Amino acid sequence: MPEFCPVLWPEEPTPEDQINCCKCALDQHGSRMVWGEGNPSAPIMIILDNPGAREDREGNSFVCGTRQTLQRAADEVGLSMQDLYVTFILKRKPVRAYDKERVRQTCMIHLDHQLKEKEPKLILCLGNVAVQSFFQDSEAEVKSLRGAIHHVQGYPTAVGYHPLAVRRRPNLWSTFVEDWKIVAKHYQNQLT
Repeated sequence: MPEFCPVLWPEEPTPEDQINCCKCALDQHGSRMVWGEGNPSAPIMIILDNPGAREDREGNSFVCGTRQTLQRAADEVGLSMQDLYVTFILKRKPVRAYDKERVRQTCMIHLDHQLKEKEPKLILCLGNVAVQSFFQDSEAEVKSLRGAIHHVQGYPTAVGYHPLAVRRRPNLWSTFVEDWKIVAKHYQNQLT
């Protein structure tokens, strides 16, 4: 079996009519819009809070810790980039303070568009921001929702900790992988 090696997944181009979106004002933070990455027609959609960094300060591409942890867990349960499409509540990385609640609500317009277009078979929300935004419940938390498939907005949805939380607290790794196993099992059951 080849050794796991994280790679920067291909980025889906942002739709032309959204590249200059300024409704949430994150365009003023100087970060570029990242629509999604991985396989745009994948059956499993992963939702994170924001795209983080795909390039260093000099503009060189790199695989950040979030992406490394996410890819390692997917690999461990037998899922590949072909099975997964990663997208975000916020399509730009915030670099300074902002009105979190207003911006998240505004940016859900983009996610709603993606859901209608892509019609994923399964969704995995990683982290409280993604869970609260997608579940439309500011009190929702990963720790109380993980470990099961929920039906949210008409989609079977699993929940897991944010990959950065797992990196900061390695004791969460086994829990993180358990949630990925739920996703892989649900996906495999749909194929049979």
